[in-house]
Amino acid sequence: MDIRLKQRVVVEALEDVKGRDIIVYNTARMPSMFERVVIASGDSTRQVKALADRVQERVREAGSRVYGVEGEAGGEWVLVDLGDVVVHIMHPAVRDFYNLEEVWGGKPVRLKKKPPAKKKSAKKRAKAKRPRGKR
Repeated sequence: MDIRLKQRVVVEALEDVKGRDIIVYNTARMPSMFERVVIASGDSTRQVKALADRVQERVREAGSRVYGVEGEAGGEWVLVDLGDVVVHIMHPAVRDFYNLEEVWGGKPVRLKKKPPAKKKSAKKRAKAKRPRGKR
């Protein structure tokens, strides 16, 4: 799966369960084993676990593999390993304490919003409905 598609799937999964402060970092130029780090916050242990579950579910539905999950038992910080993407889902206090944004640094990846489906204009619809033939 393309890295951009995978990061889009991850971010949309996090947004589905109301994940907060979602940031994606491009770590491809760093000496690491992955290309993206995604960091998100959940307000409760239950939400952190739900966010991790949704990410795993959506990634599998998209045809990709989940290599591992750490921290589900505690639920304050769950790490989901997707190979080239690593997702950290944390309580805000844990996130502030460990400050992963400083570790990965740099500029966050800007995600482009999906373009809205184009609608045919009224003029084009009327033209399409006209019978062809003699004028």
